[in-house]
Amino acid sequence: MNQLQNFTKGFFKENPILVLVLGACPTLATTTSALNGLGMGIATTFVLICSNIVVSLLAGIIPDKVRIPSFIVIIASFVTIVDLFMQAYVPTLYETLGIFIPLIVVNCIVLGRAEAFASKNTTLSSFIDGAGMGLGFTMALGILGSIREILGNGSVFGYKFINGDGILIFILAPGAFIALGYLIGFINSLKRT
Repeated sequence: MNQLQNFTKGFFKENPILVLVLGACPTLATTTSALNGLGMGIATTFVLICSNIVVSLLAGIIPDKVRIPSFIVIIASFVTIVDLFMQAYVPTLYETLGIFIPLIVVNCIVLGRAEAFASKNTTLSSFIDGAGMGLGFTMALGILGSIREILGNGSVFGYKFINGDGILIFILAPGAFIALGYLIGFINSLKRT
C-alpha cells in the first residue's frame, strides 16, 4: 500500500468513528460543540502519532509477553503530556473535556493502531498511519460537534447565527446518538453509490 493510501484510509475507508465505530464513548461525550470535538480529536491525534512512532521504534525490543502493557505505558506517557499541556495552556477546554483526556490511554483506536499497525511496520509508515487515523478521527469529531452545536444552540464554534435556543436534545446524550446515527447512515449511503 503506498503512503498516500495509508494516510487517506483514516478519512474515508477506515474512519475510526464513521466506518469502524471505535472510540464511541469519547465521541458521544465530548462533541457537544465543534470546539470540544476538535480539541479531543487533536489531543488524540497527538497521542496516536507519537505512540505509533515509539511503538514502531521499539517493536523489535519489546517481548511478546509484555507487548500490550508496554504499549499502554507508551500511550499513557503521551497522554500525560497532553493532559498537562492542556491543563496549563487551554484550561477551559481541559475542564470541559475532563476525564476523557486521561481515558485516551484506553481508547481502542490508539491501542488498536499500536498493536495492528505500528508494531509491524516502519516508523515512517506508522507516523503516516497515525496522522491519517488521527486526522480522520478529528474530522469526524469536528463534524459531529458542529452538527450538534448548530442544532442544539444555533451556533458553530461559539458564534451564534440562529436566534433562539435550538433543539436541546442535540446537546444532550440522546442527541449524540441521533446525530452520529444519521452521520454514519449518510456515510454508508455515499459508499454504496
